[in-house]
Amino acid sequence: MKKILLPTDFSKNAWNAIDYALHFFSNEKCTFYLLNAYTPSFYRVDYMFGGPAQSAIPDNGINLSIEGLEYALKRIKKEYKNPNHQFKMISAFNTLTDEVHEVCKDKNIDMVVMGTQGASGAKEFFLGSNTVHVLRKAPIPVLAVPTEYRFKEVNKILLPTDYWSKYKPNEIGPLIDLVKQFNATLHVVHVGEDHDLTPPQLKNKEHLVHLLADVPTEFQDITDAYMPNEVHTYMEKNAIGLIAMMNRKHSFLERLILKQNVDAVGYHSAVPFLVLPDTAEISKIGKDEKYSVAH
Repeated sequence: MKKILLPTDFSKNAWNAIDYALHFFSNEKCTFYLLNAYTPSFYRVDYMFGGPAQSAIPDNGINLSIEGLEYALKRIKKEYKNPNHQFKMISAFNTLTDEVHEVCKDKNIDMVVMGTQGASGAKEFFLGSNTVHVLRKAPIPVLAVPTEYRFKEVNKILLPTDYWSKYKPNEIGPLIDLVKQFNATLHVVHVGEDHDLTPPQLKNKEHLVHLLADVPTEFQDITDAYMPNEVHTYMEKNAIGLIAMMNRKHSFLERLILKQNVDAVGYHSAVPFLVLPDTAEISKIGKDEKYSVAH
């Protein structure tokens, strides 16, 4: 049975993500954990001694959190009657990012599904700060659902790649499971300025071909193009229903200089966006240098 974490702040956007998740996993036996993490507008002295649960003074935040979760659960049971699904509630005095990390570990969560919390419709704020923080720190796959995006059958899934990572089977496994779940075709697209792949890239591509041997896969190489722009063009031309990206952690220097592709693509994605952890070693060979960066 899958375990899916559904963070919610009781907004319309959060409810839309819950709706999407219930349809997305409609044919799967799942336990859904509805999570509301809250912090007060200011910290009281008694919170330093164990949080609100240990305080003798009533905290309205707890009541609002529990009431919101109970209302959401009542609505789910009224509107969705799926014998494959069961639900549990979690109300936590914590930051969302930290609580998601703790729950994922304690409950052995398989995936987090959450809304994107866009700001004023601006594409640059498409993911929202909470979603970005969760994407960067969550130890498991995170599926971000665009505001007001309604569930559609997923027939094609896109995986952009630079072939610098030798993907680990357990980290790309959830993507393979989704391809099988929807009987979809996986489109693996490499976008870059160079026409030829380096020996390490070719070796990693061969490894990926082996990992994806059991699912329908189409490989595409696009040269002389800017990665985020070309990815969106490819999505539109091929009616992609879900985009997946391996989230590789950059070094401190790279984070200061570069914006990760996972952010650049995610900010403008019009379809659900699945981020998978990538902790594989990166090996690069250029004309004048050879180096390896482990994460």
